[in-house]
Amino acid sequence: MREPGGFTLVSHTLGGLPLVNHVLRRLRFEEFLARHLPPPDARAELPPSAALGVLTRNLVLARVPLYGLGEWARGWVPALLGLRAEQVALLNDDRVGRALDRLFDADPHALLTTLVVHMVKEFAVSLEQLHNDSTSLTLHGEYAEATGRLVRGRPTLVVTFGHNKDHRPDLKQLLWILTVSADGAVPVHVKVADGDTEDSTTHRETWEVLRALVGSANFLYVADSKLCTRETLKHIHEHGGRFITVLPRTRKEDALFKAWLQTHTAAWEEVARKPHPRWKDGPPDVFRAIPSPIPDADGFHLFWYESSHKQERDAQARRDALQKAWKQLEELAARLQGPRPRFGTQAKVAGAVDELLATTGAARWVAYQVETVEEAVFRQETRGRPGKNTRWRRRLKRRFRLTWERREAEIDYDARTDGLFPLLTNDPDLTAPAILDAYKTKQPLVEKRHDLLKNVEAATPMYLKSISRIEAVLALHFVALLVHALLEREVRRAMARRGITELPLYPEDRDCKAPSTDRILETFAPLQRHLLYKAGRVVQRFDPELTDLQRKLVGLLGISPKAFMNV
Repeated sequence: MREPGGFTLVSHTLGGLPLVNHVLRRLRFEEFLARHLPPPDARAELPPSAALGVLTRNLVLARVPLYGLGEWARGWVPALLGLRAEQVALLNDDRVGRALDRLFDADPHALLTTLVVHMVKEFAVSLEQLHNDSTSLTLHGEYAEATGRLVRGRPTLVVTFGHNKDHRPDLKQLLWILTVSADGAVPVHVKVADGDTEDSTTHRETWEVLRALVGSANFLYVADSKLCTRETLKHIHEHGGRFITVLPRTRKEDALFKAWLQTHTAAWEEVARKPHPRWKDGPPDVFRAIPSPIPDADGFHLFWYESSHKQERDAQARRDALQKAWKQLEELAARLQGPRPRFGTQAKVAGAVDELLATTGAARWVAYQVETVEEAVFRQETRGRPGKNTRWRRRLKRRFRLTWERREAEIDYDARTDGLFPLLTNDPDLTAPAILDAYKTKQPLVEKRHDLLKNVEAATPMYLKSISRIEAVLALHFVALLVHALLEREVRRAMARRGITELPLYPEDRDCKAPSTDRILETFAPLQRHLLYKAGRVVQRFDPELTDLQRKLVGLLGISPKAFMNV
């Protein structure tokens, strides 16, 4: 903005970028990045490491497509992006794309390993308990060349159809497999696999990588039921590892215990009370546990848990399924009695009922019968108004009658098992409350990191066609996840040390007990720096005044207000 007297005022956003840089500096991200990339061309006006540094900061703050990165960068203080003022104009999708190519060629997994090893030491992240889960990265497009072919001598991923956890079976995908520490849900390992990879096949490789990272097998590995294959559990157990997982419903121990409950009274013991998962003032979720009277076939320790809230949900789900099935069965029965039912055989009617019950989830609780009924239908032989001499032709018309009823025995059987879930471990020292806490309290933190990846970092939809560039940018997404997790962890730990229970981070200054990085960065979003130029030279700099809340957050991270302005 040009001012009278030949002065020009230039404004740039400061925002929470100094906080992001603080974490990246402690991670030594730019140092490791420059070390892993091939030496830049001496003629290059913008080194690839600088372009990738800007892209990483963008993924943390506000992800934009590569073609919009230059425009986004123009609004920020160049030095905070690791650029000189004249380099900002050099940012374009071609340069950033070529920088991603160089990262792919240099093996982004090696960079992430170096980064994580340093991060564990620098931030003293505990690796005693690690949680693993996977999610789909749903992609839009054909990706016809993403077939696992070699790109510049390195294998690439296969973008294809698979079990889509975003409920989009019509779209191709990749599989994102993430492991986080129970200490602050900090990511410690990621693997991006082909879109049709079966989850159960990934755990053994992941566990071996984690064992190398930790330096021993002495950590607790927690994952969902896909971990529970005999081969994988046996491998972990025989190599000195410990695990917690969910026993799948397909295992015979599940059916045997539920049958046992029909004739026995279980000696349940209350092990935990947690806040209601939906309503703040609702009744607590009461958990009870019992060691399984049916031993695990492999000799591991099996505990059954009963959740009061899950009991309500299971019963309501059954009622909803029955109600939905009842309504659709009534509509089908009415259609069968209509003038054009369009079912030629009894088998076709039965097939339609089976599909209906499977879709509604009520097949186990509904019994039905299809009867064939023949009705006499009379039709006059000639056209015209019928009279006393009209001849009538008799024809038998086949119809189908559908009847159904509730299977009360099955409904009562399942009602006795509402709210149950089994957890399996090979650690004999873990108590029922400790196993429950590890799985029910900590395991959902992985899902929160998946949500952060997809909704805050907006990893999908992907604005790239090259599979090698996709792999490279996903590695930077992992770095962005690290920044989010560490910034959040550092603030929360500092609050605990200082006895601060909450901060007014929500709208209308409402208190927040567990600040997230997204909310922290939003607090700093309005900050701007103004530079006054005359004759092309800076004559004065105007830094923003930090609010009390911003000062407190900066202090919790161990940064002085003066250092914040000069980061």
